[in-house]
Amino acid sequence: MSTNEGEFNGKVALITGASRGIGAEIAKKIAAGGAEFIGVHYGNNKDAALKVVDEIKALGSNAVALQADLTKGISEVQKLWNEFEDAVRSELGSVHLDILMNNAGIAPAIPFEETSIETFEDVINLNLKAPYFITQAASPFIRNGGRIINISTGFTRVAGPMQSIYSASKGAIETLTLSLAPHFASKGITINAVRPGVTATDMNKDWLANPEAHAEAASMSAFSRVGTTEDVADVVTFVASEEARWITGQFIDATGGAKL
Repeated sequence: MSTNEGEFNGKVALITGASRGIGAEIAKKIAAGGAEFIGVHYGNNKDAALKVVDEIKALGSNAVALQADLTKGISEVQKLWNEFEDAVRSELGSVHLDILMNNAGIAPAIPFEETSIETFEDVINLNLKAPYFITQAASPFIRNGGRIINISTGFTRVAGPMQSIYSASKGAIETLTLSLAPHFASKGITINAVRPGVTATDMNKDWLANPEAHAEAASMSAFSRVGTTEDVADVVTFVASEEARWITGQFIDATGGAKL
């Protein structure tokens, strides 16, 4: 872990989609920086979430796994927040939050003409509605100097013909990020979006296992390689740190210079 020791001492974090990939890497880096308590949200992979919780505890922080299928809409958002609130109150005696990371998302690769209403609604529920209403629920509890970080995508900058609804949902997240920056600034709370590019995660491992696909993905980056979860998590944890206190309402590209 490259996170500075003590960088997140005493912080309370909630990270959606934290059972694997970028979310899991972020959770462990926050823990390595001394976070007090971390909510590890997952959709359906309980074993993976519990493994992340164990890894966080081994780093000296405490954590809880929180299940919610955020594709199902507002009832699951409310369930997630209520369970997180109960867990924090039980652990710390009162409810507060320092770092909210809206990381959970789905990115179906589907031609525009073949995008169904069901797929559209799943993507919007998870990628846009959930971050919006989780942030709304968390807002009264975020302490002065807190951080809200939304995970976006490089497809808001580079066209993704097979990713029309995913790209649209993340474009909305970036607009939301900009819109909320003045709202939270009075408490010294920053809100920013980070744009990963192609990253070697569990979600991408099957198609990246194809040598031709891997070579094509690597060629997109100015560095001629596929990004790692640590590449992105290092950017995110910087944005979550005190050093990033003067950055808000921004879209931070972490694509490795894709398509420059």
